Amino acid sequence: MTVIDVAAGLIFRAGLLLITRRPPGSHLAGLWEFPGGKLQPGESWENALRRELLEELGFSASVGLPYEEITHDYPEKSVRLRFFLCSVESGEPRPIECAELAWVRRDELGQFQFPEADARLLERLTCDPALFGSSR
Repeated sequence: MTVIDVAAGLIFRAGLLLITRRPPGSHLAGLWEFPGGKLQPGESWENALRRELLEELGFSASVGLPYEEITHDYPEKSVRLRFFLCSVESGEPRPIECAELAWVRRDELGQFQFPEADARLLERLTCDPALFGSSR
């Protein structure tokens, strides 16, 4: 089975976390996710994430430490997701290549439907109030 490497950002600001909604016609359309995307050949995880955030949301990000890595098998493919702690360096996130975006509190995460692959990460985030308490 093909493994697709995906870099994703956990972008915190003033106690809120940025999430985006997958556009119509895409794999898992309509579900919420953490912004990012696929690595291109030879690209580092961090550079892929910076590129994807600029292309999809129109802002420059500071990519920090890795927070979680998850491999998940779907019937048609396997994805390896690496999540990084990030912050907005310049610009303001706006929905360019996603259906919409939202800044959410930790206690609001359960109100959004995410792909199965994010279940373990969501559990960890809901149990880690320190991330949301900071004004990164």
